Formats: sequence, structure tokens, C-alpha cells
Amino acid sequence: MNSIAKPVAASGKRAKTKAANRQAILAAARQVFARIGFDATTVRDIIRETDLASGTFYNYFKSKEEVFEAIAGESAKRFRPKLQTVREEASSFEEYIRAAYAAYFTFLKAENEEAISNGAPHMALIGVRVDTPEMHAIFDEIRTDLEEVAKSANISLGDSEYLTASAIGIARELGDHMLQRRPVDLEGATRFATTLLLEGVKAIAARPN
Repeated sequence: MNSIAKPVAASGKRAKTKAANRQAILAAARQVFARIGFDATTVRDIIRETDLASGTFYNYFKSKEEVFEAIAGESAKRFRPKLQTVREEASSFEEYIRAAYAAYFTFLKAENEEAISNGAPHMALIGVRVDTPEMHAIFDEIRTDLEEVAKSANISLGDSEYLTASAIGIARELGDHMLQRRPVDLEGATRFATTLLLEGVKAIAARPN
């Protein structure tokens, strides 16, 4: 019995250590990216922010790009339930757009709260990335939501794929600039993004076929 329990316990401990090391790297990377920006960051900078040996980093990630994608992927994964809530509660096309932007900008601010409080100049990174599996899933969900809500409201979207890309692009760009304002203007960013997208949809619907 003991001979079986010991390997199982050791395996469990190793798994916890691996998970802790990975999270330590991600936490360190978030701080460094926020402090000096993604482009200026090196793997060595990230390692220096942890208590880990330099070789340990490469047991988990091949590059800073992989770390960035892991952070963004986890961020997107945390955002998906909030998008689901928007989907379930919105009663009109306009309400869906406004609520989705509000949810994203609020989430983005919360994700970067520590960096903002520390006065970091490069907070706007843990937002939306279009090249992660989670973000691809979010893109598909938003596209489906837009199509369904627009259909129920008898609104023409034109090319829903382009519209979805535009909606996400607006969120990314405004979110980046919103984080750099003091105070962070959640309401202003939500209002501007909502108006911009809705007016674009109206223009598309008004075009002659």
C-alpha cells in the first residue's frame, strides 16, 4: 500500500510544482510586459522576475511569444463566461453591442488593475489576440451572436465575418487607449465603440443592394 501511495504522492507534488512554475513565469511576464512593453522584453527579463533557474523557463515555453499567447489565451478563457452572460441577458441588437463592449472594457481594466496602479506605461497587452484557440472560439461566438440578434431584429449586417472582425478591432484599439487614460474611461469607451459600430451597421443596411 505504501509503495503505491508514495509514487502517487510524488507525482501529485510534481504536477503542483509544474503548475506553480508555469504560473510564476506567466505572472512575471505580465509584470515585465506591462513595465517595458512586449517588444523590449527578453526571456532573460522574464526569468529575472522569478526565483526560477534560467533553464526552467524552457521546460514550459520556447519563447516570449509563447508566453504572451498563453497569457492572452487564459485571459480570453476568463472572458468567455462574461460574453455568455451578455448573450443571455441582451434583449435587442443595440443592447447586445453595448453590453458586450461594456463587459470587455470592464474586464480589460480589471485584468490590468495592478499595472495601472503601478503606473506601468505598457498595460494594453492582455486583451484580445486573434491567433489563439480561445480567441478563435470567441470570434465564432460573437459572429453567431451578431447574426442571431440581428436576425431577430430584422437588421442586415452585410458580411458578418467582416463585421465581427471590425467589432473586435474596435474593442482592441479603444481598449488600448482607454487603459492609458487617467482615470480609465469605461463609460466613454463603451459609448464611443457602441455608437461607432451601430452607425456602421446602419450605413451597411442603408446601402442599395
